[in-house]
Amino acid sequence: MRKFKTTEDNRTNYIYYFNNGKSYTITPGENGENATIISQLHGMDDDELDAQRREAYHCPVHYENYHDGDGDDADDRNPYLEDDTYNPLQQILTSIANEERSLQLERLKVALSELTDKQKDTIIKKFYRKMTNVDIAAEEGVSEAAIRNRLTKIYATLKKKI
Repeated sequence: MRKFKTTEDNRTNYIYYFNNGKSYTITPGENGENATIISQLHGMDDDELDAQRREAYHCPVHYENYHDGDGDDADDRNPYLEDDTYNPLQQILTSIANEERSLQLERLKVALSELTDKQKDTIIKKFYRKMTNVDIAAEEGVSEAAIRNRLTKIYATLKKKI
């Protein structure tokens, strides 16, 4: 396997190596060979070299050399190829957490519907309109402490119902 490309200036001939170790040199002008054939052969080799470089870049480890355990089936347990995103325990815990969250949201909806109109209005101003306690107090003409106390009572009520 070549590690480098032959420069254009040095492409005067093409050496073909057979599997048995023998080689054959193609030189322009000999046996009717021309430079076009040599440039095409060098181009094919350059394409193969580029492919090998890409493979070496994208596959920095030899996967077949890394396995977990012994025996014929050990190659199936390659830690470099395993899918670590699939975790059954984590999926179960996530689904339980999602169920608990949806149940809590349902209870919160019911508890919010049971609040008085003034309490609902305060919740809307605080969480949907993102107003501060001072802004709510100024709008309603009461003190900030009154709004803080009202929110504390609302939170206590919601906590009991959830």
